[in-house]
Amino acid sequence: MSQDTNDTIGLSRRKLLAGLGAVGVASAGAGLGTTAYFNDTETFQGNTLTAGELDLKLDYRATYAGGTGRIDEINGWYPDFDVVEEEEGVYLIGEAPSIDEPDAWEDEVQTRDFCLPDVGLVNGDEIPVFVLDDVKPGDCGEVTISLHICDNPSWVWMNGELTENAQNGYSEPELEALAEMGLDTDDSDGEGQLADAIDVTMWYDENCNNVLDADAEEAGDSVCVQLVIDTSGSMGGSRLDNTKSGAIQLAQTVLDANPDNLVGVTEFDSSADTVQTLTDEFDAVEDAINGLNDGGGTNAQAGVDEGQAELENCPPDERVMVVFGDGDINTDGQAAKDAGTDIYAIGVGNASFDDLEDLASVPPEDYVFFATDDDAIEQVFGQVAETITVGEEIIFEGSLADAMAELEAGIALDGNRSVEGRQPYEGGLTQCIGFEWCLPAEVGNEVQTDSVAFDLGFYAEQFRHNGDPQVTFNGTQANSTSTGNVSQ
Repeated sequence: MSQDTNDTIGLSRRKLLAGLGAVGVASAGAGLGTTAYFNDTETFQGNTLTAGELDLKLDYRATYAGGTGRIDEINGWYPDFDVVEEEEGVYLIGEAPSIDEPDAWEDEVQTRDFCLPDVGLVNGDEIPVFVLDDVKPGDCGEVTISLHICDNPSWVWMNGELTENAQNGYSEPELEALAEMGLDTDDSDGEGQLADAIDVTMWYDENCNNVLDADAEEAGDSVCVQLVIDTSGSMGGSRLDNTKSGAIQLAQTVLDANPDNLVGVTEFDSSADTVQTLTDEFDAVEDAINGLNDGGGTNAQAGVDEGQAELENCPPDERVMVVFGDGDINTDGQAAKDAGTDIYAIGVGNASFDDLEDLASVPPEDYVFFATDDDAIEQVFGQVAETITVGEEIIFEGSLADAMAELEAGIALDGNRSVEGRQPYEGGLTQCIGFEWCLPAEVGNEVQTDSVAFDLGFYAEQFRHNGDPQVTFNGTQANSTSTGNVSQ
């Protein structure tokens, strides 16, 4: 300790001894009961900090349209999976988790909580989906991948890489075809033509049904949408707040899609009431939704009947009812469906998926949507909004070679297409991506003996503190340059 420090503190040995003596006297006095001190203690006890989880899990369903009578041949290419010919010439070649009931995968992946352990998902495994020999013009394959973000909202990218595009020598018909096309045939070990010949489509598969449903109402057609919203006692707190936000977002999307579209609002608890008749005024719909309050029982029958009564006032031919509930749905909505109304059923919490299927239009996999977490309610409304207004959005169309070039750079995926700007993926909601390849029937001998190999992958990165993520991919390996991923 320096002299300056000693001077600043200003304690000599004499003063220090005097101080210690004073403490001794005070303690003695306290022991005799002659002195008392006011005192109080406040503490913050049991403090804990636990790191959150970010776990991206996948499941998938893959089919191959490869012609009839090939079950034994195709099954031999998949020793760990029992290939099934689901319809004439179309084979189920992979599924995770494996569902015993035919055609139930799209239902299962939307209703189960796949963030629970031991549910048979792709989680840290690297597996091939397509392992096909003897592909011919006219063949197609499709895989629908469902994404599950566990614990934290995340940005998601799709990535991939073309790892082989081989010529594999030449057959005589191939040489003739390439010569007619004016292509060089000197290098038998060079690149083949197959990657350029295969057509690829990637899309947001809102209902996870392995099919691109791009047939929303034709441009110029108008639609009436009646929102029928559960406001029973179980809908309190953040659940109702998220429902209001999602319903407002859906109304905005529908009204923006066509100036002739109309939206109305019906609430149901123990009874039902239309709080906003069909209108093209967004402000009126927004005020009606914001005015909803929870309380009472759950009478979905009354809500659907009341909603259909309002839809009878709809001038356009196209009538849609969107029913949202978190409990028992005690109606199949048959009268409304018989009147020509399409019914979308959205469930959360304790809603029964079987009840939702009974209520929804046919096929139910196109009309039933489910969120296992309240934070995902807004995004599930967004999925329905996109389905009603524009159909399923295409991410990419082009050749396999071009698709892999795009994926090598990474394609940033949008968690909610009905909101302006890219959104993260919430947990508690299954979102599916469709990937289909086809070798067109008009492709000729120029692709004989050629082969391709490619990788597909997904990368997730936390959303919190990371508003503008900058991610680059080297092949299928992501490298983030985000600066926001720090503890704050």
